[in-house]
Amino acid sequence: MGDDVALVREGRVATVTLNRPDRRNSLSDAMLRELATTFTALRDDAEIRVVVVTGAPPVFSAGADAPLRSTMSPDERRRAFLQRATQFRRLFERATTLLESLEQATIAMINGHAVGGGWGLTLACDFRWAAAEAEFWIPEVDLGVPLGVASTTRFVRLVGPARANTQSRTQVAGPRAADGALRLALRLDEWLAPRRVTSPIIRAACRTRARRSRRPGQTSSTSH
Repeated sequence: MGDDVALVREGRVATVTLNRPDRRNSLSDAMLRELATTFTALRDDAEIRVVVVTGAPPVFSAGADAPLRSTMSPDERRRAFLQRATQFRRLFERATTLLESLEQATIAMINGHAVGGGWGLTLACDFRWAAAEAEFWIPEVDLGVPLGVASTTRFVRLVGPARANTQSRTQVAGPRAADGALRLALRLDEWLAPRRVTSPIIRAACRTRARRSRRPGQTSSTSH
């Protein structure tokens, strides 16, 4: 893999790490190309049973790589977001489609902020397990720009039209919201302890799941 994505195989579990901590793991075009290459390689790996997607600490992903600053006005942020010279939407949809179509069980290990495209990446996984520090929001709503078609479709399919509409408008986020409400709103499969102990918990669960999973392409009649 390249510098922006790390792939580690441990037995039957593969961990894909978004690896741009200096940019809060924002999704550049280069990273999205690496993700697509990584998911393609895993698709053809018959030994891997579980794929974990996570971010280099302390966040999962800040979303699209855009030159936004906290000192900008809302109009300045909107213009900066829309005027980026990028192929983000095309590359993001290719990477998430590959992730969603993997035959292995896929788990988003959300170790911190999952913003915009980072949140969208978690939707392409089968399961979402979040550390206590995890926060979620959709900056496109505040910026007044359209959400990606694939992420919108996945979110509506996951939680239903009414809840998706409410969630995107209210921007419920992280530990400031009641755990139960957030889990219901985002269909989090697990809401875990602080991130310093989240990784070993999830990795142990992944090893257990991997032992019970069939290899890609294997039917139930040929499983052992």
